[in-house]
Amino acid sequence: MTPSVPPASPASEAAVPAPGAGASFAIVTTLFFTWGFITSVIDPLIPSVRAIFHLSYAESMLTQFAFFMAYGLVSLPAAGIVARLGPARAIILALSVMLAGCLLMPAATFVDAYSIVLAALFVIAGGITLLQVAANPLAASLGRPERSHFRLTLSQAFNSLGTVAGPYFGAMVMLSGGVFAASQGAATAAQRVRSLRQIDTSFVIVAVLIAALTGFIFLVRRRLATPAAAPGAAQGGVFSALRSAEALFGAGAIFLYVGAEVSVGSMMINFLHQGDVLGVSLAEGGKLLALYWLGAMVGRFGGSLLLTRVKAAWLLAGVAAAAAGLCLTVSQAGGPLAAALALSIGLFNAIMFPTIFTLTLARSSASEAATSGLLCMAIVGGAVLPVGVGLLADALGLHTAFLVPMAAYGLIALFALRAARSEAAPAAAALAAGR
Repeated sequence: MTPSVPPASPASEAAVPAPGAGASFAIVTTLFFTWGFITSVIDPLIPSVRAIFHLSYAESMLTQFAFFMAYGLVSLPAAGIVARLGPARAIILALSVMLAGCLLMPAATFVDAYSIVLAALFVIAGGITLLQVAANPLAASLGRPERSHFRLTLSQAFNSLGTVAGPYFGAMVMLSGGVFAASQGAATAAQRVRSLRQIDTSFVIVAVLIAALTGFIFLVRRRLATPAAAPGAAQGGVFSALRSAEALFGAGAIFLYVGAEVSVGSMMINFLHQGDVLGVSLAEGGKLLALYWLGAMVGRFGGSLLLTRVKAAWLLAGVAAAAAGLCLTVSQAGGPLAAALALSIGLFNAIMFPTIFTLTLARSSASEAATSGLLCMAIVGGAVLPVGVGLLADALGLHTAFLVPMAAYGLIALFALRAARSEAAPAAAALAAGR
């Protein structure tokens, strides 16, 4: 954490954790698991809708566009909602919106319209956006400020546990039978209908889980109350973050990170399915995708420990550079080597989001609510970069498409080096003043 943490940040004011902060942190962490699970179910949905609706790579990536575009449109208003309702009620509202989106999915498949599938994903993501705007700074603030990197990274580790379970679940339900059982030629109408119903089944199961979680959060909502913000903390409203250079740099890094992570995960099943990589079925590719997210989970548990010993900015620079190198190698390699290296990118993704997030919260001159809203809005990178990857994959192949996330990771490494230099500058000045 830098010495220049703005006094307007409520989390930076709390030197001693409030009683029950540990239990509150555990409750909030269940939310991280939930949105990780739901977000990663979209990865097996991509090859499913691609086969059912006969889509190109770019067209199938519109699932990610619809999902992550919600972050661009909802995040700043969500910051205002959190400021008005408080985190507990905002979280309950977010879960209710997610539930409505999941229940819209069967209607979309019943009328056999890809456009309504996209609308359902947008609604689900709108709820997740509000959930993240409320939960990310809440997790960071439930304890001592110097441990905020650790807490948010640990919560993200449980988010990764959800992203491991999500693709495996989605692959088993959505990528077996139906159109995927057609041995030669086009699938029959009955096979197509079965695949549509399998999509319904996936999202109805998710809806039941969300409904149960909503009830639980309602019962324990008082534990999620937070201290009143410091005077002037919300001054300037949600748009004040747009006037903070550090908030804008952090938003750019989040945009690139989420775009890169989602792009790699979105093309992984089809990449592993290719004959020059592993040649496995799409269902098997979906199960193997869980290894990509498992790497992120392992890396977040390990990274949460490393962040207690290594400066966050330097660790971020190292893992971003490593991820860029892996993407470059995958773009040129084939066979099991390319598959193993592509799947291992998840390990290096592990600490990126929480570290960028907390570095930016610490350095931003805007309030936590405004900065969190802007950072969550930047998750719209998950809408933009995958479409670019899909267009490149259609034109030049999936191997070449890895150059897009490679460039994104390289720019994140530059962001981290800039943060490391700015952290070192006050220490150097203090040392010089003491001579």
